[in-house]
Amino acid sequence: MSRPEDESSTELAWREIVENYGERAVLPDDLAGAAPGGSAATSEPLPPDEVDERTVGTPGATPPETAGPLPDHLADDDPVEAREQAVEEAARFRPPPPPPFPVPRTWQRGLAWSGIFVAPVLALVIALFSIYVNPLIGWLLVSWFVGGFLYLVLEMPSAPRDPWDDGSRI
Repeated sequence: MSRPEDESSTELAWREIVENYGERAVLPDDLAGAAPGGSAATSEPLPPDEVDERTVGTPGATPPETAGPLPDHLADDDPVEAREQAVEEAARFRPPPPPPFPVPRTWQRGLAWSGIFVAPVLALVIALFSIYVNPLIGWLLVSWFVGGFLYLVLEMPSAPRDPWDDGSRI
């Protein structure tokens, strides 16, 4: 159980957070607003109508007096033209053809899986309907089941799968 003074201090702290929501705290060691002498700038924040894009990230900072000219490679670039060139490059890009799919051994694996599922179902149907079959067919069903099971076990990878590998390829 909490003490009453803990609840009041928590409530006061919460109220202060809610009242100051959205305001950015001005820290004394804020590097963005630090003056050249090493001490923090103590000027008042600019009113919202005087804030421009250079002073958005730094509360209380004033815009620099002199901004040097842009380098030649940045001054000549038109953002719209650069964007159009990037779109044209992306439109011309053709990925290399993918490698061919490996040919799976479907008939061997399919025969093994059908031995696992079909052979017991056939044996069950023969037993339920009391159908007389040659004992050789019964032995073929059993060997089909055992052979399919052994084939699938022998085809399993011997090393455990990497737990971080999700199977995707780059």
